[in-house]
Amino acid sequence: MRELVVLGTSAAVPTRTRNHNGYLLLWDGQGLLFDPGEGTQRQMTYAGVSAHQITRICLTHLHGDHCYGLPGVLSRMAVDGVTHPVDLHYPASGEAAVRALVALTPGGVDLHLHPHGSAGEVAPGLSVQPLRHRVECYGYRLEEPDGRTLLPERLAAAGITGPDVGRLRREGRLRGVGLEEVSVIRRGQRFAFVMDTAPCPGAEQLAQDTDLLVTECTFADEQGALAAAYLHLTAGQAGRLAAGGGARSLVLTHFSARYPDVGVLRRQAASRATGCDVAAADDLDRYPLRRRRARS
Repeated sequence: MRELVVLGTSAAVPTRTRNHNGYLLLWDGQGLLFDPGEGTQRQMTYAGVSAHQITRICLTHLHGDHCYGLPGVLSRMAVDGVTHPVDLHYPASGEAAVRALVALTPGGVDLHLHPHGSAGEVAPGLSVQPLRHRVECYGYRLEEPDGRTLLPERLAAAGITGPDVGRLRREGRLRGVGLEEVSVIRRGQRFAFVMDTAPCPGAEQLAQDTDLLVTECTFADEQGALAAAYLHLTAGQAGRLAAGGGARSLVLTHFSARYPDVGVLRRQAASRATGCDVAAADDLDRYPLRRRRARS
């Protein structure tokens, strides 16, 4: 199963209807928890997800609304008896803050710290790009390698059936028939997580060809000057980011408390995200990744 579980959507401060940030990506048995703000472990209970599902925690930066829930989540994992290793990724400049947050927990979790200070791969299939914010900040991208979809009619024409199909897939060639002759490329799925940032090349690289793009949308277009001052995205900028990268689906989040109704933000983003499905997230929403596409 590949699905994004939204645990919180509010920027800076929680509201009566929106918790601080928190996003759990379920991906083939992994659980990547992004930016756990205050109250994340309680939101997990409401969402029906378990601490045992978390295998990796990714912090974009060390502002409180993106990390103050970390001690609670780790404490919950210890109480619930999580025994598998958990990897924690974060900007290297936040080392002291991360260690202080981890020190608040009772221990008992097999936690591995992974600071990063530049763009690149931080785990198999998981990479980071620098964003443009008031402190060191990175977005994350999870990318599946391309595969191949076998075509039954071509297999039949080549006389390959039964166990020989699996053998061809494993070995790449069988009885003079190459795998590429009886299949088409199936593009691997791509997920990107872009939080606090002004428009920048790093955000553009993260968004490129994504199946699901999650991005902050702190302000409406009318507050463009405020967004520029605090280095955040407006709704229109979020939409342009998705359109420029050819994203298939865009999930907006990290809303300022000044917008009790975020419909206007979704409409502004959608007007610029041509060809992209656009949603403004509510707490506890779930977004499955759309089916992978084959290329002829």
